[in-house]
Amino acid sequence: MKYSSIILFFSLVLSLSCKPKKTETAQETTISKDSISKKNIPFAWEGANVYFLLTDRFNNANPDNDVNFERDNATGKLRGFMGGDIQGISEKIEEGYFDELGVNAIWFTPVVEQIHGDTDEGTGNTYGYHGYWAKDWTALDPNFGTKQELAHLVKTAHDHGIRILMDVVLNHTGPITEEDPAWPEEWVITEPTCEFTNYENTTNCTLVKNLPDVKTLSDASVELPDHLLAKWKNEGRLSTELDELQLFFERTGYPRAPRFYIIKWLTDYIHELGIDGFRVDTVKHVNENAWAELYKEASYAFETWKRKHPEDVLDDTPFYMVGEVYGYGISGGREYDFGDKKVDYFDNGFTSLINFELKNDASMEYDSIFSKYSRLLRTKLKGKSVMNYLTSHDDGSPFDKERKEPKRAANVLLLTPGASQIYYGDESARNLVIDSTQGDATLRSFMNWKELDSLPNTKDILEHWRKLGSFRRNHLAIGAGRHRRLSKSPYTFGRTYMNGEIKDKVVIALDLPDGKKSIWVKGFFGDGTQLFDTYSQTEVTVENGKVVLDNDYDIALLELVK
Repeated sequence: MKYSSIILFFSLVLSLSCKPKKTETAQETTISKDSISKKNIPFAWEGANVYFLLTDRFNNANPDNDVNFERDNATGKLRGFMGGDIQGISEKIEEGYFDELGVNAIWFTPVVEQIHGDTDEGTGNTYGYHGYWAKDWTALDPNFGTKQELAHLVKTAHDHGIRILMDVVLNHTGPITEEDPAWPEEWVITEPTCEFTNYENTTNCTLVKNLPDVKTLSDASVELPDHLLAKWKNEGRLSTELDELQLFFERTGYPRAPRFYIIKWLTDYIHELGIDGFRVDTVKHVNENAWAELYKEASYAFETWKRKHPEDVLDDTPFYMVGEVYGYGISGGREYDFGDKKVDYFDNGFTSLINFELKNDASMEYDSIFSKYSRLLRTKLKGKSVMNYLTSHDDGSPFDKERKEPKRAANVLLLTPGASQIYYGDESARNLVIDSTQGDATLRSFMNWKELDSLPNTKDILEHWRKLGSFRRNHLAIGAGRHRRLSKSPYTFGRTYMNGEIKDKVVIALDLPDGKKSIWVKGFFGDGTQLFDTYSQTEVTVENGKVVLDNDYDIALLELVK
């Protein structure tokens, strides 16, 4: 047995045994949030609970960095910088916000230096507040923070057992503005604009007008652009950057083609900070071999970092890459169909892809959803996974856009097999319909912290998300286990996870009546078994194949008491 497996096994036993003893009178007892060592709870990316946030829209801990590079022109509504920063994410980790929500991975939008100017491409004058308009991959944007603050974020997250997913862009640079010169034509193409009808006019084109596309297909060596050399020289780091590039290309033997420069710059953050994974932007717009190359270098960087920092390593989980193949759905299995060509991105560096299908499935009956995902993840996608979401930063047709069913959204997202992606504010019903916005800006309002403190309904919604999220984090069986329906009415199901010495099983019941209720667990937990309902904080014993609860909750989350 591997040492890491022993640690994971005993930490699971600990997490299941530290519940306070309860009587069947259902007297409430509060569990200390420190009673479970979150750093040692068994983890697998296929069952992760990921929190996705826009760095600029989450939490503003340092107002002094709100304006840089004279970015003070008027913009369209919600299309300028609003002040959120890296320090703000760390602040919420330290407060325990993510711990209480059961989050074990955080994905934040890119924080590399953005174009300095603003541009209007038909949706309102816009700055690069979202992070997807890179100017310099080797530097952080001061609006987001510093390298030291990013290092602190990663260390703080790891101390809480939380992995960090860095959002990366290889497909394109930022738009051309008066302040931001075009990259040389050896580096990028500026036409044609993508038509999205076949492989060629989806990959070898510019995504939208004035968004130069990096020549990722090319193996031709190119020189560094003058504007970047001048910038590095002005910042006093020209020699260092050139020396590091020389070492990278000598070690790898890659040609000095555009994609390999950017791959080097992106993987530097892993070498330096121990980033746990990449969320990769605009995957289907880049030739797939580039992603295999990125993953190879990212894995090398991660293993190198772990060797140099053994005391900071969480476990032996390898580097993780999840891709945004826009429009991909789990039903497609391993391949994405361009019409004239099918591509298996899972065979090109990706452990997981973002699943665009759950938002459409979310209105189906619970068991139809759960059974479908459990089956597909064990057949078409065996050995791989998907990251499910219901709302996101650029999906204009999310599930429950008007936030009428926030608790059902939690049930669907957090209980569906696969990794879950909470979009910031899902847990607090943040408004997704903002007047006078254009395009995806309506999805990107600032986090509604004030409502969490002042609105009772919002507090109730948040508490529901916290209970489900924490149960999910503590039980790999939920996201990574095998699904089995136990009862149709009231709807009850079990999940089982087995991997080496790690064994986990839970029972969950939904849409329960108020008051006294019987939950069928026969064939999953035997008579005499003591179970703990973490939702109502009640201990019960299995009798005649069922347990009985008496409360006004419509959900039960049952785990073994040891």
